[in-house]
Amino acid sequence: MTTILVTGGTGALGRRLTERLRADGHEVRVLSRHAQPYAVDLVAGGSGLDSALAGVDTVVHCASSPRGGDEKAAANLIAAARRAGVGHLVYISIVGVDRVPFGYYRSKLAVERLIEESGLAWTTLRATQFHDLLVTLFEGLSKSPVVPVPAGVSDQPIAVTEVADRLAELAVSTPAGRVPDMGGPEVLSLRTLARTYLTATGRRRALLTVPLFGKAYAGFRAGGHLTPERAVGKVTFAEHVAERFGGGRRTG
Repeated sequence: MTTILVTGGTGALGRRLTERLRADGHEVRVLSRHAQPYAVDLVAGGSGLDSALAGVDTVVHCASSPRGGDEKAAANLIAAARRAGVGHLVYISIVGVDRVPFGYYRSKLAVERLIEESGLAWTTLRATQFHDLLVTLFEGLSKSPVVPVPAGVSDQPIAVTEVADRLAELAVSTPAGRVPDMGGPEVLSLRTLARTYLTATGRRRALLTVPLFGKAYAGFRAGGHLTPERAVGKVTFAEHVAERFGGGRRTG
């Protein structure tokens, strides 16, 4: 069976991917800053990275941080993968990184380009945002009696398990370059998604639609982060929050 290293293997996506690959019989190494025996800070690099990659056939690069450092981390990973003779580098990116001028998206696009120019055989999958990202957003916003929602913006959330399953398939397939995007089953306004979250959690809040400004907001309003033609996900946001929160028992 294939030996696969998953960076960010303790994160929401990495954990599920690791479980799926191990269930399929593959040897999986989890690399993150605190996961022994492959505790490595990708931004810092170092000899521990070479040890983690020794004998690895495929790397699935899930590690990422909106706080910065993704490009340096990718450069260190690519250099070490070259030294180790890794045969396949799989990267998870985000739909719209080339269409929405948002700082984190620009960083993800830069990593895509580093991988394409790395000389390694590679595969890149872009997916829309996970359901839990919206849950985290709405949890924070609903601490106030009035929930502000960006005007005119929709989203297409997808289940993290579905993306993990697709990455597992790609990891054991031949390198394919940029593969078709993966989007959730529905494109819905943030206002509708926020109301669905509030109903599922039993929270009574007023929604306030707020216009924002700037090029990134314009990109989101234009739907640059959406892929309605690739609505391949199955689990809806309503189904996700109903399962997670049990149908609105909370009242806080």
